[in-house]
Amino acid sequence: MSTAAAILKKGWCPGALRPMQSGDGLIVRVRPRVGRFDLDAARMLADAAQRLGNGHIDLTRRANLQIRGLSDNRLDEQQAELGRFGLLDADVASEAVRNVMVAPLAERGSVAYGIAERLEEILAGEPRLRGLPAKFGVLVDEVGPVSISGERADISLRVAPGAVAFGIDTLDGTRWLGACAPRDAVDLVVTAMQAVLECVPRSRLRTLSAAASSKLLLAVMPKLQPLPPLDPSRGRVIGLVDDGVGVAAPFGRLEAGQLRRLADLATMAGARDLRLSPWRTLYMRVRDVAAGKVLLDEARSIGLIVDERDPLLRIEACPGAPACASGTVDARGDARRLARVMAERRFGGTVHVSACAKGCARSAPSDLVLVGEAGRYGVVRNGTTRDEAERTIGPADLESLLPDANHG
Repeated sequence: MSTAAAILKKGWCPGALRPMQSGDGLIVRVRPRVGRFDLDAARMLADAAQRLGNGHIDLTRRANLQIRGLSDNRLDEQQAELGRFGLLDADVASEAVRNVMVAPLAERGSVAYGIAERLEEILAGEPRLRGLPAKFGVLVDEVGPVSISGERADISLRVAPGAVAFGIDTLDGTRWLGACAPRDAVDLVVTAMQAVLECVPRSRLRTLSAAASSKLLLAVMPKLQPLPPLDPSRGRVIGLVDDGVGVAAPFGRLEAGQLRRLADLATMAGARDLRLSPWRTLYMRVRDVAAGKVLLDEARSIGLIVDERDPLLRIEACPGAPACASGTVDARGDARRLARVMAERRFGGTVHVSACAKGCARSAPSDLVLVGEAGRYGVVRNGTTRDEAERTIGPADLESLLPDANHG
């Protein structure tokens, strides 16, 4: 299916079957099963991005991958390639609802992997669940060195020894309600989703009415036991991670050549696949520490981030102009310039550079937020793009916003 009628309007989440129009062409979002794709599929994606698109590949905060710059007359070819590697859903509706994030180091055969795999099958195969609110998502984490339990999802699971913690999203973040046996986790999630489907109007869990929240709790609480002790969630790790490595892409942007080279490096290091994460970081299980160190050195040489101290990790920036029709500023060019100044002045805060008020790159607050409008930036401190700007400045004056730790 590749017709102009299937193209989503700007502002909606794209898919592989239903892309989204942007300033640099169509965006095709690929949602690999259980958050990972094998290395041959990675090479295919790199080649397709170069041949059919503009060579730009984005890693998203929902652990997906996007190919940019396609034209409508190349969609059939793109979809055929994705289908050949098992990366295409049966239809638009099942693609849209299959929103499951899984801990990137979870191994095939583990409890977390099995839960995530089964949930994807149910979401794609059960027609009634297609009525869930847009962007409704489930997170499946496990206790380990790389945890995603600090990320937001409508329903969160965290696998612990002998139990699975169950939580729901609220305006204040995840509320952990209790735990169940691993064998009951999938049924519990389905019960919660069915309760959401009975709400009128249906909405994301963080915005449910008091009556709808009570109905949801009434459905799930009888199935829960007290929470087991849970280790703190560390979140993103860059570099060596046990028998794996994590490498990040600046602003989540990979070029086709970088992805192709990374797949080759992963092969040499003994990895079998690339695993996506909500931090725009890719993880790989490698043969040993020595192989991991070689991979990291080579990844650095092709422009990827392998050091947790890199200031680029503290900046979120959307593509901006000219890639996005909504943008009037070069968000990522200005963000790179700010990163250099952050390093020079030892600024340890977080920065969000957004080409417009939509704030697509980040919804959470940042220490410094720059909101593009008519070629200039509105300045927000300790907030989001939705907050009122304290003043407006031009791109040339951005450096003045960062304090100099070397002088006072």
